[in-house]
Amino acid sequence: MNEQARLLVMDFGGQYKELIARTVRGLNVYSEILPGNVSAERVRELAPIGIIFTGGPKSVYRLDAPVCDPGIFSLGIPVLGICYGMHMMCHMLGGEVAAGEVSEYGRVPAQLDTGAARTSGAARTSSAARASGAALFDGLRQEVRVLMSHRDYVKKLPEGFVSTARTEACPNAAFEDTRRKLYGVQFHPEVEHTEQGREVIRNFLYNICGASADYHLDDVIERQAAMIRERAGDERILLALSGGVDSSVCAALISKAVPGQLVCIFVDHGFMRLKEPEEIAETFGTSRDLNFISVNAQERFMEKIKGVTDPERKRKIVGEEFIRVFEEEARRLEAGHRGPVKIFAQGTIYPDVIESGGLFGATIKSHHNVGGLPERLEFQEKLEPLAGLFKDEVRALGRKLGLPQALVERQPFPGPGLSIRIMGEVTREKLDILRQADYIFRQEVEKCGEPPQQYFAVFTGARSVGVMGDARTYDHVIALRAVETSDFMTCEYSPIPHEVLARASSRIVNEVKGVSRVVYDITSKPPATVEWE
Repeated sequence: MNEQARLLVMDFGGQYKELIARTVRGLNVYSEILPGNVSAERVRELAPIGIIFTGGPKSVYRLDAPVCDPGIFSLGIPVLGICYGMHMMCHMLGGEVAAGEVSEYGRVPAQLDTGAARTSGAARTSSAARASGAALFDGLRQEVRVLMSHRDYVKKLPEGFVSTARTEACPNAAFEDTRRKLYGVQFHPEVEHTEQGREVIRNFLYNICGASADYHLDDVIERQAAMIRERAGDERILLALSGGVDSSVCAALISKAVPGQLVCIFVDHGFMRLKEPEEIAETFGTSRDLNFISVNAQERFMEKIKGVTDPERKRKIVGEEFIRVFEEEARRLEAGHRGPVKIFAQGTIYPDVIESGGLFGATIKSHHNVGGLPERLEFQEKLEPLAGLFKDEVRALGRKLGLPQALVERQPFPGPGLSIRIMGEVTREKLDILRQADYIFRQEVEKCGEPPQQYFAVFTGARSVGVMGDARTYDHVIALRAVETSDFMTCEYSPIPHEVLARASSRIVNEVKGVSRVVYDITSKPPATVEWE
């Protein structure tokens, strides 16, 4: 997936590196994420149309602060530094970065030097803007609210740079050296909290880097299908199917490429939501192009997790037991009359590759459904056809492959499932209560139009006094959670209408035995996380 012109996102530890790369792809430019210390020679070989330096947690004047190869600034490739990336550029090119007297965290108003501002209100053509320092902010409002997240600031500009934006506490909120095509912004244009931030990145790509909008998903299916056919030949392929978006799209893509050669193993660990195992079996079990094997492992998972209350232990136990079940099923399949399965596939996507530290398509990331596969399974090939795609791109592929909308738009769901949406010990009673409450909540939310990005119920572990039928009760408390986000790195709680919450609460208390109270979580991320555990 690297036949198009590319932009490099060089990572210096910033939490938004994936969001930057996704934003670039959403603007029809192919992007790749590389470590911040990649050599200038390697960058030259890749021949990107531009480079974006990410933010990072360090102060650039510290001895252990990461820096890029200084040769990158001499390649003639346009560079945009964001937050730490801007500081690093300043520091390495002779400017000064210092700790500010006042920190700026959150949304603040910023004054931008747009094309209009630089010509005292005179008319300015688009081509003139592209030829000048206004290129980065061309067409933007002169005052926008931006997301700041810093304590340091650019105190002294490097030679050849001019300041192009400011806030009340930051006199150099952006700078540029148009001769060398070097640009920096103190704020984060990649996040939704920055007004017109996407336009800033668009201007960098098209006004400065000369992008040609040549990245589209339309040809990804055929290109990856051809790769699968070439690597698989006549061999069977084994896929661990979790029922999530990634593995489901992977299954659909492989079965399209090599009909009849795919074997999918779905392990039901007993922590799925209501009716999900049946939906997965209905979707994949009726396909003529793949061999679908469903394994009911609920008893063994419940036994393994019995008495465990710590969420991290739950995750580890569920993850390891999944591997054991998958291993047993793979061996059973290998012992069959058709001989061993030589190719193992998984729904690894690009963020998995980045987080695992592996090279593109080269490693298997240890996660709940396939991580840590034992060597004695003796797979000769590992196939990861989605390893260059982000989640939103995978969803788009799923739609093109004809998967059901409910499956393609399936909410993010933790690998350990409901076991970590139950605070404390997991029991069958708690699982039954949570499944029913969660199902009711999802039903009511989905009745009222377009739902938020994620919404679910949590078994809090708390008990509360209630009154039912003139009798005192002391039953469980269910929390409802719904968030709105585009990236799940930050989110706001969803302002679901009170009448919807009232219906959900009333139904849960009346229809789910053992629940006496329902509460709604209105905490954003940060400071909270999406999940409770």
